[in-house]
Amino acid sequence: MERPSRQRQQEQDTEQEADETLSCPECGSAEIVTDADHELVCDDCGLVIDEQQIDRGPEWRAFNHSERQSKSRVGAPITETMHDKGLTTTIDWKDKDAYGRSLSSEKRSQMHRLRKWQERIRTKDAGERNLQFALSEIDRMASALGVPRSVREVASVIYRRALDEDLIRGRSIEGVSTSALYAACRQEGIPRSLDEVAEVSRVPQKEIGRTYRYISQELGLELKPVDPKQFVPRFASALDLSEEVQTKATEIIDVSAEEGLLSGKSPTGFAAAAIYAASLLCNEKKTQREVASVAQVTEVTIRNRYQEQIEAMGFR
Repeated sequence: MERPSRQRQQEQDTEQEADETLSCPECGSAEIVTDADHELVCDDCGLVIDEQQIDRGPEWRAFNHSERQSKSRVGAPITETMHDKGLTTTIDWKDKDAYGRSLSSEKRSQMHRLRKWQERIRTKDAGERNLQFALSEIDRMASALGVPRSVREVASVIYRRALDEDLIRGRSIEGVSTSALYAACRQEGIPRSLDEVAEVSRVPQKEIGRTYRYISQELGLELKPVDPKQFVPRFASALDLSEEVQTKATEIIDVSAEEGLLSGKSPTGFAAAAIYAASLLCNEKKTQREVASVAQVTEVTIRNRYQEQIEAMGFR
């Protein structure tokens, strides 16, 4: 089942392709357009070719977003972040009727029992209960990391693929779900380090890294190395640094990468050292401890990368 918007877009593309293949029987022109009355008209001579086109849009009109939402009669779109993809019904936790009035005590107890049984019948077996738990873990960690909705969708798809390939056998559900979320961040270009993901997870960092490597290899995920420049805006914003420092830090990373210094180095440590060097060059000095605290690396790492970067920039 496809989403209504995607289906509508495919129908419009099909109509557009059909319009492009038509030609005017009067003048032979291929400039066939659809006017406001949904008629096929030749743009050159004005001949009406077809006047019984089907209007696939809604029968109502809306002039703003609130009107469109209130008049729309379709449900929520399918989402991979729920074990049933959001197709089942839910009973609201608010004990109020359709008019906003509070329910009586008898009705409240009845709704409580219905709500309890509704949650029970949404999962038919242990596999669905485990999937529900894993997707809820992904949603919890994604909220703690502050990543967008698209990352949660991609992480849910990766976990479902791992489940279909039977890659979860012998591994913890939390470990696989955390690895799927980290892989989704890498795939969507959202700068989140393994340390940050491990902080919001309930499994050790070593297990996350091991499971992530196994899943990415088995599923054939084509993940590029993390670019240190992705961390620069977030770190600079946390340190309250100007746009000039960010631009200079990006320049330092580019020059250092051309010298081959980026290979085998931690991207967060490399970005932190570049920000530290840029803050010195732009007279917005930040201590190594401040930068290390934001980037979650050690001061020794910043000093080592800093020395390499200033040599690459030709300051020594």
